[in-house]
Amino acid sequence: MSEDDVARTLQAYESDADAYVEKYRTESVLARYGEAFLEALETTGGQRVLDVGCGPGVDSATLEARGYDAVGLDPTEAFLQAATEDVPSASFLRGDMRALPVATDAVDGLWVCASFLHVPRADAPATLREFRRVLDADGVLYLSVKRPDLAARDGSNRHFEPYQPGAVRDLLEAAGFERVTVTELDGWVSALARTPAG
Repeated sequence: MSEDDVARTLQAYESDADAYVEKYRTESVLARYGEAFLEALETTGGQRVLDVGCGPGVDSATLEARGYDAVGLDPTEAFLQAATEDVPSASFLRGDMRALPVATDAVDGLWVCASFLHVPRADAPATLREFRRVLDADGVLYLSVKRPDLAARDGSNRHFEPYQPGAVRDLLEAAGFERVTVTELDGWVSALARTPAG
């Protein structure tokens, strides 16, 4: 995986942005699968959530509707334009998750749904340390990636970095996350993890 793969993935999104916006607007993954993440946030009283790889902002809208202070981040300009139009109450930033334009200890939760899987494998440990940096004490991280068998079936020009469950757990623990729970469903690997309570 190289920067060429990152650029190719971004180009794939930008060049067919309308189709991806239409596709991703159809369902909030957070509304369907995010109860454990939201329950973990409730136990800490956390309110500020960064939606990493927010696309057109569907999950950011769900966060806002549930009373959270949502900030969406994505590198794709067309997605951010759609998100700003659809969710005017949320804030949106253009940026790369490998170097988050967010202050240290600034957020209580990170929702990273189907976006970390585009990060080059060599950059994965440093990216997870970035996630750890911006999360406050006892912060909550949700992260989902594709298993190798599902990633291999995607016919787009996007690059996917597939993971087995054990690899996700090892990377999260190495980055300083605790209370890591990893689950599998329909070819997806999802993890819920916390930062140290302080």
